[in-house]
Parts: sequence; structure tokens; C-alpha cells
Amino acid sequence: MLSNFRLSMTWLHTWFGLVLGFVLVVVFFFGSLSVFDREIDRWAIPETRFEPQPMPSFDRVLLPILQRVQPDEVDYAANMPLLHDPKQGPMTPRLELPADEFWAYTTHRDPVLAMGVGFRVPQPKDPQGHNHVHGDTTIDPRNGEALREGQQKIGSEFFYPLHYSLHLEWKLIGFWIVALAALTMLAMLVTGLVMHRKVLAELFTFRPTKHLRRGLLDLHNLTGVVALPFHFFFAFTGLVIFAQFYYLPVSQTMLRPLAQAHEVAEAAATGLPHARAGVAGPLASVDAMVLEARRRWDARGMPGQVGFLQVHHVGDANSYVSIYRAGSDRVALVGQAVHFKGSTGEVLREEPAPTVPHGIEEFLTGLHLQHFEHWLLRWLYVFGGLLGCVCIATGFLFFVEKRKRQHAQRGVAGSRVVDALAVSTVTGMLIATAAILVANRVLPAGLAERGEWERLAFWGAWLIAAAHAFWRSAPVAQGTVSPAWREQCRAFSALALLAVLLNWASTGDHLGKTLFSYWPVAGVDLALLVSAGLAWGAARRLARRERSGAPQALPKPSPEETAHV
Repeated sequence: MLSNFRLSMTWLHTWFGLVLGFVLVVVFFFGSLSVFDREIDRWAIPETRFEPQPMPSFDRVLLPILQRVQPDEVDYAANMPLLHDPKQGPMTPRLELPADEFWAYTTHRDPVLAMGVGFRVPQPKDPQGHNHVHGDTTIDPRNGEALREGQQKIGSEFFYPLHYSLHLEWKLIGFWIVALAALTMLAMLVTGLVMHRKVLAELFTFRPTKHLRRGLLDLHNLTGVVALPFHFFFAFTGLVIFAQFYYLPVSQTMLRPLAQAHEVAEAAATGLPHARAGVAGPLASVDAMVLEARRRWDARGMPGQVGFLQVHHVGDANSYVSIYRAGSDRVALVGQAVHFKGSTGEVLREEPAPTVPHGIEEFLTGLHLQHFEHWLLRWLYVFGGLLGCVCIATGFLFFVEKRKRQHAQRGVAGSRVVDALAVSTVTGMLIATAAILVANRVLPAGLAERGEWERLAFWGAWLIAAAHAFWRSAPVAQGTVSPAWREQCRAFSALALLAVLLNWASTGDHLGKTLFSYWPVAGVDLALLVSAGLAWGAARRLARRERSGAPQALPKPSPEETAHV
């Protein structure tokens, strides 16, 4: 491709990053926010601002609520025609679908409790498939009251899925784009190591007082090297975690008959019924099963609370209850379930300690999904994710700074387009994030489809920021700085400060109160204030650079700069 291997790797590093780096910035940034997704949820839904609660009584609190849950209208409309076999008769009306499974889930960071029901499709096309229409609810476990309809958990239901799916659900295209970006990230890490032969030296090299291009390259190298293990691990484990569900779902395609046969064999080996018996059966006290599960965990030297509870084959003689231990006290994603016969409460199976391969899988999955209580490690995750954003953003800026004057002389718009895309992605993403938080505090609490309006504010703000970035990019075509960077930094700073003030005005929870009583909300407010200050400082520095006038002649590129094609 080029004259030597190192230059070929440099070409790949540059152009892979330029094409998919914009996606990676979004993945890294919203992955960083997702580390504290539950805390953002608490900020967004003031009614949930209380301390995390253990899972309440299933018999007295959860079961009556689950029995009132209805199939979701959207899920019914989308999936019922796909699951139902019209040859067997008309579709079962939505409200007449029978419940087939109950579940409840909580974590050490969740004051509220997520619950749901899987409703059985009576006449399915594929009797061996997952034939469920779902319905769910979120309750206050202190009193069993459901949260108001239409409210959105901005952290766990919007920022977190955006991190791995981009909210592009059609044909799972968002998952595939993120997968391609993750593969590209792995390639960029390898090619970056090939390019930079003085990796250790770059850990201690940052020259911000030199010309801009040199400082950008130093910062790009420094952030890439410092967080290199983090970036590699998360790109790799993200691909591994989703491979079996989305990227290589062979158990649902080519090997589906074999996978179904394995499920039946596994059910026979473990004693957990694979299918309904077709005979009605009662449900024994699940609270008694919970006590027995906790007793068994204590006996194994791993005492803990219930994290996930599921009732299979509801109302059937083959019903069984699975109770999973919350693994917040360790990194590995621990289940250690105890399974009970639903009609009698008899223990059917206590899952043994995982095998070595399974233990490695649990550890890698748990390390990526971070359900543990280690707060310092959580902040290191945030730090690593933000370093990834800085690394990629400085790569964009270095690309533009190295080429914009040459492109201006030749009348080429390449640098202008890349700069506008970088503004749209970096500061536009920040503006959209602040905008959804502002919308959350401005919109009336009882507004129908309130979550939809918040999402509209997010995408609308991002679209406006992108349009503004392209509109104000003309100076780049003359070899100078786009004012869009400065203007959008100021816009984000103002929106972030406004979000904090609106939280105070709408709830009364100002920092003087929450700093000593409720850290989840105080943390979000502090993060917004710090971000606003950094953005305002960046805007002032950019303004000084713009006032310096026409671009000055840059020194001859160093060998390191020349290596970046």
C-alpha cells in the first residue's frame, strides 16, 4: 500500500479513526455516563430520590402488582403478528393473553424496583421459541406504588442503550455499527502501537506551550497510551458479550434445532422443567423460598441479598422459581441461583460454583457491566472513557490542523467537513446531553409521553448543533479556526448551569442540601457544574486564539507529526 509496513499502519490508523471515530466518541462518552446511569435516573425522577431498598415481600407486595400488569400495547402490536400462527385461529386479544413468567430486578444502586411479566402466545408459529409479549412496571418498594407513566429513566433507559445501539433499532443496524466501530478500535490500538515506537516516552510527553499541532499530537498520544489497556479490554469484551445475541447468533439461526435439543437435555439433567405441563398448579410461598436461598448462600460463605427473581410457567404444575444472588460485592457477574418447585417450594437445583471457563466469562462480563460496589473503580471507568473521547477528538483536530491550510490553498473542503463533523460530534453531543436534562426539569411532571418529548429535545438539540457547526465552518476553508467550537462550548456551559438551577427550582434539592444527604443527585449537579466551568474556560481560550488574527506560519513538521498521514 505504502513504502513500508509502518506507513501502511499509519494510513490505516488515520483513516479508520476518521471514518468511525465519530461513532467511537459517542460510544465512549455515553458509556462513561452509563457508569452512573442509576444516579442520573434519580436526578431525572425526583420521586425516586431515596435510599436503595432490598427486594420486598413477593407474596404480599410483588405478586398482587404483577397480577395487575398488562401486556404493553407497542410490544403487542409489533410482535404478536410475528409470533402468532394464523392457521390456528385469530390472534388472542391483548388483555386476554395469559401470564407465563414473572420477574423482579434490583441492584444496590436502585431505590426503585423493576418488574415485568412475560405473556404467553397461545397459538405460536414456533412452539419451541420464545413466544412472549411483555409488560413491565417500576414501583416504589416501600409502598408498592407504581411510578407515573411516561417518565423516562434517562440514565439506564436512554444513555445506556445509546452507548451500544445508537438507538438505531431497525434491523439492529445500531448494534452492527457499534460492533464495526469496536473492531476498528482494536485495529487502531494495534496500528497505533506500530506507529509509536517510543510508547513509554509518550507517557511523560506533553508540550502544551508549543504550537497547537504539537500539543494536540502529544495529548492524542498521551491519552491513547495511558488508557490503552482500558480501551482494548472494553472494545474486546463488548464484542464478546453481544456476539452470542446479535453478531453471531448461530443458536437462533443455523444451529437452532441443536440449541433447542440442548435446552431440552439440559432441563432433564438439571430437573428444571423446559415446558409447561398443561395442568394447573398453585404457587407456594416465594418468601419462604427466598429465606431458604439466603440460608444456602450463607452456608456457602457468600451471604447476600436477592438481585433477580423469576417465576417460570406461572400457574402450571411445572412452575419453578429461580432466585439469583446480587453480586454487588464482587467483580464477577455472579448468579449462584437456587431453583425451587413452584407448587411446593422444594429445592430442585442449587447451582454449583462455576467452572474455570464459565468463571472467566462471568469475570469479564462483570468487569464490563460493572454491577459491583467499588466506587473508585467506577470513577476509573469514567476517567478511562473520557480519555478515549479526548484521544479521538484530538485525533480529529490534529487531522484538521495539519491539512487545513494546504486544503485552503488548493480549494479543497476536506478539512472543513471534518472539522464541522468533529464539532457536531464532540460539542454537539454535550449540548444534546445538557438539553435533555434541561427538558426533564422544564416539562410538566404529568405530561403525557413525557419521555418522548425529552428524547425529542435531545435529538433536536443535536441536530441544531450539527447545522450550526456546518454553517459556521467557513473560516476553516481559509485556514483559521471555526467559531463554532467557542460558541458551542458557551452554549453547553449555559445549558449545564441551567440544568442545575432548574433542578434546584423544581425540586428544592440544591447542592447545600444534597451534598450532605443524597450523593446521587449532588454528584450529577457537581458534574454539570465542573463541566460548565471547563467548557467556559475552553471557550475563553478559543476566543483568545480567534482574536490573534491571521494564522501564523507553523514550524516544519517533526518526524512524529509527519508519520501521521
